[in-house]
Amino acid sequence: MKWTRRAALLSPAALAAAQQQQEQGAMKYTGALDKFTDEVDAVKMDPVRWSQSRYEQIPRRLKFEARNRREAEAWQRRLRMKVTELVGGFPAQRVPLAAKTLERRAFPGYWREAVVFDSRPGLSVFAYVMTPKKGAGPFPAAICIPGHGRGVDDIVGVDNQGRDRTDKDGYQHDFAIQVVEQGLAAVAIEPIGFGCRRGDEAKRRGLGANSCQPTAGAALLFGETMVGWRTWDVMRTIDFIETRPELDAKRVGCLGISGGGTITLFATALETRIKAALVSGYLNTFRDSVLSLAHCMDNYVPGILNWAEMSDVAGLVAPRALWAESGTKDNIFPIEASRQAFAEVRKIYEVFGAGDRWGHEVFEDGHSFSGVRGLPFLRERLREG
Repeated sequence: MKWTRRAALLSPAALAAAQQQQEQGAMKYTGALDKFTDEVDAVKMDPVRWSQSRYEQIPRRLKFEARNRREAEAWQRRLRMKVTELVGGFPAQRVPLAAKTLERRAFPGYWREAVVFDSRPGLSVFAYVMTPKKGAGPFPAAICIPGHGRGVDDIVGVDNQGRDRTDKDGYQHDFAIQVVEQGLAAVAIEPIGFGCRRGDEAKRRGLGANSCQPTAGAALLFGETMVGWRTWDVMRTIDFIETRPELDAKRVGCLGISGGGTITLFATALETRIKAALVSGYLNTFRDSVLSLAHCMDNYVPGILNWAEMSDVAGLVAPRALWAESGTKDNIFPIEASRQAFAEVRKIYEVFGAGDRWGHEVFEDGHSFSGVRGLPFLRERLREG
């Protein structure tokens, strides 16, 4: 035992006890109750377990229980109104888009435009509009939403120096480019809090830093949510698509991974102009993921578990086309919970008589975009009109 002033003040017995404690692994100290394990129920000290036990008691007042399509449609109307309320509602008026094209560039196989348009008073959206060179428009358009990372650059082939790249790098694998390779147009939008839509403090910390925490926190203080804010951006993106003659506003899809999957699910649930969706690395249960594991604040919708689980929100998409994909090694959206959630979604689609309008791919990988089956599904459903 190292000789210290404190050690000099200890009695020989206390000194021996301290030395024995150190030898037995005192460095593994976990907290004030280590000495009282026989007297205190450790389960009662665990807030995660307590939260999970609370989950078993919640009413889920609007969980899916419909027995036929008429009841299912009535359920959708009630739940859609409630989810809209829970995410904080949407503006009563749409400001003029004031859209502006900043740049137009040619790439092998497609054109890419950089554009901005207004979503709310004082708030603009940045997007890349990517259209195939092959074929004639108007093209079905898929709104592409990235997950946490550098923002929209991560999905359109821009590296961390702002240069073009040819390898589909990262966990998102430039999926907006993959959309164009399927013969669809891609409208890849920058989510609030990422890339060029960050605060100054995040920009000082580097490309990978985001403004999710202060911005999502601000939304909550206003009685709103980041889910609602980003969903509104998707709605305004459809308004923008309606102004572009080369894009078919009657054949609009939406896709995203992780946080982009969150917004894809909620936007498609609440915006019926979206005809088909691909949700990557998200469809799960609130219980096993957002409630039990550490997530960014932008995932949270206060009070939603009193009314619905994630599968219920997904059920608002029916009978429109929905594909979900999940990695077996995804450590933030556990695979068994994804399987359970989609089993619930399947029941909803069956009540709608839409068994061919959904699908779930499980692939051997972690938290990453696949698209192997999902992108062809999205392409075919959007080409149907």
